[in-house]
Amino acid sequence: MRKIITRRFRPDLSSHRSAFLWGPRKVGKTYWIRHHLGDATLIDLLKTDVLADFATRPALLRERYSEGDGLIVIDEVQKLPQLLDEVHWMIENTHRHFLLTGSSARKLRRGAANLLGGRALRYQMAPLSYIETTGIDLERVMVSGLLPSHYLADDPIPLLRSYIGDYLAEEIAAESAARSLPQFAQFLRVAAITSGCLLNYTNVAQEAGVKARAVRDYFQILEDTMLGYRLEPWRKTKDRRLITTEKFYLFDVGVTNFISRRKPAPGTPEFGQSFEQFILMELMAYRAYADPELEITFWRSASGFEVDFILNDMQVVIEAKSSRRVHDGDLRSLRALMEEHRPASVLVVCDESEPRKMPGIEVLPWRRFLDRLWSGELLAG
Repeated sequence: MRKIITRRFRPDLSSHRSAFLWGPRKVGKTYWIRHHLGDATLIDLLKTDVLADFATRPALLRERYSEGDGLIVIDEVQKLPQLLDEVHWMIENTHRHFLLTGSSARKLRRGAANLLGGRALRYQMAPLSYIETTGIDLERVMVSGLLPSHYLADDPIPLLRSYIGDYLAEEIAAESAARSLPQFAQFLRVAAITSGCLLNYTNVAQEAGVKARAVRDYFQILEDTMLGYRLEPWRKTKDRRLITTEKFYLFDVGVTNFISRRKPAPGTPEFGQSFEQFILMELMAYRAYADPELEITFWRSASGFEVDFILNDMQVVIEAKSSRRVHDGDLRSLRALMEEHRPASVLVVCDESEPRKMPGIEVLPWRRFLDRLWSGELLAG
């Protein structure tokens, strides 16, 4: 049975410690706040009357809450950037501390908002991870993704459809980030189809029917609203000429497959792409919650050899294969990398039932791999 155990998000909100909490819409920020910070003062800027009050007079924050102590949570703070000046003053002059949440820092950065100059920690909440769930079914996750409400739903498709509609309507239109929503919607479909591929602005522009310059802006919108992220190539080399182009992934495998209208079946290339994204989602969640300094890159030579993930400058090399049997021919890229470098650990993460070892390479079932990742064993030492 599908079930959420407990979220791994564990911020330090001790007295006089303030923080930003970022994360995509519906990732679970508000739910977590209501169930873990019941004693905090909550200011929910999604409520139109609350937003109107503080928009008209940001000083109300200081006038209402300067006395006393304790935590104040401001939900969706990006809707009212000017409120951050009042937050700054209160951090400096009162006994209050803050948790400031949002799904986009775009307005704050572009409007030169007060980001508190290092006075607040920064946290990020990711979609659900393997360690936070029970009864995880890989084939089903490829459809539902790992946003909590989608993962738990008997039929996630209507929720995914609404999510994309809400995102376009609220995040993009409300911020006036794109001049044409239909144009951006077409771009988003192409971005989903090419998620996990080398980033080629010209090709995406041609497929989406927009200018390459607009495509660059659109990818930045996805990053700013936390709907996607770039994966940098590993650039250090001795002999081989390497590709230096980035990859771009949408943030959730279910969202990717819904937008791209892809229904990945086991054994297909589409399932393999989705499996690779699933493994990356786990790595990104682990970085957000357990190891903020974790470096995740990929390796690709000019001759076409490619390895999915490099962790911490060759500490761990990972090739994700969704197949139930890994063959020697699947290891050509890993062998090419190993000819030139000496990674500490080389793994193939796959759907085999039991772990096994090949010369210099360990083949791991994906569940075993994720157990090792979340226990800290994978990156120990």
